[in-house]
Amino acid sequence: MKKLKFILSGGGTGGHIYPAVAIANELKSRFPDAEFLFVGAKDKMEMQKVPQAGYKIEGLWIAGLQRKMTFQNAMFPFKLIDSLWKSRKIIKKFKPDVVIGTGGFASGPLLQMANMLNIPTVIQEQNSFPGITNKLLSKKANTICVAYENLERFFPKEKMILTGNPVRQDLIDIESKRAEAIQYFNLDANKKTVLVLGGSLGARRVNQLIEKELSNFLSQNVQVIWQCGKLYFEDYKKYNSNDVQVLAFIDRMDLVYAAVDIVISRAGASSVSELCIVGKPVIFIPSPNVAEDHQTKNAQSIVDKKGAIMLKESELDSQFSLVFEALLKDLGKQEQLSKNIKQLALPNATKEIVDEIVKLI
Repeated sequence: MKKLKFILSGGGTGGHIYPAVAIANELKSRFPDAEFLFVGAKDKMEMQKVPQAGYKIEGLWIAGLQRKMTFQNAMFPFKLIDSLWKSRKIIKKFKPDVVIGTGGFASGPLLQMANMLNIPTVIQEQNSFPGITNKLLSKKANTICVAYENLERFFPKEKMILTGNPVRQDLIDIESKRAEAIQYFNLDANKKTVLVLGGSLGARRVNQLIEKELSNFLSQNVQVIWQCGKLYFEDYKKYNSNDVQVLAFIDRMDLVYAAVDIVISRAGASSVSELCIVGKPVIFIPSPNVAEDHQTKNAQSIVDKKGAIMLKESELDSQFSLVFEALLKDLGKQEQLSKNIKQLALPNATKEIVDEIVKLI
C-alpha cells in the first residue's frame, strides 16, 4: 500500500488548531507511515503550536477581513491571490490523498484549491453557527463533520455527519481523579471550588467580574481557581491567596475539572464540547466580540436543553451575584444541570471524524 499523505489546516485560535492536531494524531495512530503537512496563516499562533505538537507547517500570507475599512482590508485581494497561488504549489508538490480544514483564515484558500484540483476535502465545523469560510467551502467539500444539530440552513444536508468536536481524551474519566486533583491544586476538600475559564489569552470582562466578586466568593466559603489568561496575569496575580489561585494557564485540565464544583466559562466551541463531557454545572458568559456572535449561539444550544445557565456581559452587573448564589445553594439544580449537559456529550468525535476521512482515501 502506498504511503498516505494528509494536509490539515486550521488556525487563528486554539479552537481551530487543537481539533486539527487531534485529527492528525488519530490518523497517525492508524497509519504510522503516513506523511502530514499543516498549512496556517503566517503570523498566527499555529506557526508555534503545530511544530510543538510535532508536525511540519507552512504559512500563507492571509488574514481575515476587518469589520471596518482598514489598510488590511485593502490588502485582502492581494493576500487572497497570493495564498491561492501558494496553496496550489503546496498541494501540487505534496500530493495529499485528503485535505482537512478545521476553520480559520488559511483553510479557505487551501481547501478552495484542493477542490479545484479534485482532491477530496473534509471540513470540521466546531460551532453552532458556522463562519463564512466554511459556509463557502461546504458547496464543494466531500464531507462536513459538525458538532451541533440543525445546521441544514448552512450546509448541504447530505454531506453532514454529526460527530462532535475533538476533545482531550484524558477528560473522559475524571471521577476517579478527584482525590489526586484536590492534592495537586492544594485545595480544602470541605469547601466548594469554583473554576473560572477565560480562554488561553484571557477575557477582560470576565476577569473584571471576578475581581469585583472575589470578596463575595470568599464570604460564602468558596475557593477559586481563576485562569485569567497570559495577557492579564500581571494585573491579577496580586489576588493569589490560600483560597484564590490565579493562573495564566492550566496545564492539567483533567485534574482541574475533577476538583471543581461549578465552572464559569466563555463559550468557545472547544470549551463547550469539553464541558459537556466533564458534566459540571456551568455558567456561560459568551464573548460578544466574536464573528457572528457564535459563542452566544453555542451556549444557547446547551441552555435550550436545560444543561447550563447563560449570562450575557450586559447582564453581569445586575444578575451575576444573584444567579451564582442561587446555584451555589441549590444542590438539586447543580445535579440537574450536570446530568443534562452530560447527555449532550459526544466523546468519540475524533475517531468518528477520522472514520469519515478514511472513507475518502
